[in-house]
Amino acid sequence: MAVNFSAAASFMATHARLLDRRRFELLRGETNADAVLAAVDGYRNPDGGYGWGLEPDLRAPESQPGGALHAFEVFEEIAPDTAPHAAKLCDWLASVSTPDGGLPFAVPVADPAGCAPFWVQADPAAATLQSTAFAAGVALRVARHDAAVREHPWPAAATRYCFRGIRELASAPHAIALSFAVRFVDAAHDLHPEAAELLDHLAAFVPPDGLVPVAGGSEGETLRALDFAPLPDRPARTLFKDDVIDAELRQLAAEQQDDGGWRVDFASYSPAAALEWRGYATVRAVSILQRNGVA
Repeated sequence: MAVNFSAAASFMATHARLLDRRRFELLRGETNADAVLAAVDGYRNPDGGYGWGLEPDLRAPESQPGGALHAFEVFEEIAPDTAPHAAKLCDWLASVSTPDGGLPFAVPVADPAGCAPFWVQADPAAATLQSTAFAAGVALRVARHDAAVREHPWPAAATRYCFRGIRELASAPHAIALSFAVRFVDAAHDLHPEAAELLDHLAAFVPPDGLVPVAGGSEGETLRALDFAPLPDRPARTLFKDDVIDAELRQLAAEQQDDGGWRVDFASYSPAAALEWRGYATVRAVSILQRNGVA
């Protein structure tokens, strides 16, 4: 499972946005939390949320739940350091949540240029399990080391919404919603004892090989075991046998391209997004491989 980190670094220098270059450097121990936070601050709005293409297929400047997901990812990566704006992001998420604690998939977009239709066409008044789980799941991972997030009322409200939604699932949700639900429950496990039974409930919808086709996606677009359980020694790993994870790690390492980066198997909606997703995917691949002891 050889990974060429020198080639990956060259790829990031020639293809990736500054934020992902900083995230890559942080993974490799070559920069600090302040540098990464300075980069993500460029996507922050005065209302406390994040937009401006932080979610690459949502180029609009408005703060969005999708932007919150990626901001929280950064706040998780800088642990044990904390982000000074994390609580303000929770404030913004509370301001756009529905009364039952859920988040809409997206809020209104004034200019749809470069935005995927599923973001633009979302109903801002309707909460979804997918959007709430993707933001709350990573927020709970941040809460492990950030008391300001752990003690904020928004994650608690969003968690209650997700718990209700997951309990009510009688059939498999869309692949992407399922992956975020699994990762949410995995994150909630540290703070909420009831998360264990919810993981058992979701396990019925996850095939043993971890391959879940993405309905409506690009040809061949499929979620895999590492999309559900990227980290070792976490509850979600119990969904898969060791040989499945070993094979997926080998495949992930083998997917490094000749230019040093990794690709995604889904469509992009602007030239900028096509490049940015590759930088994001490269950081993801290196992070997973490192944290699984491969790199």
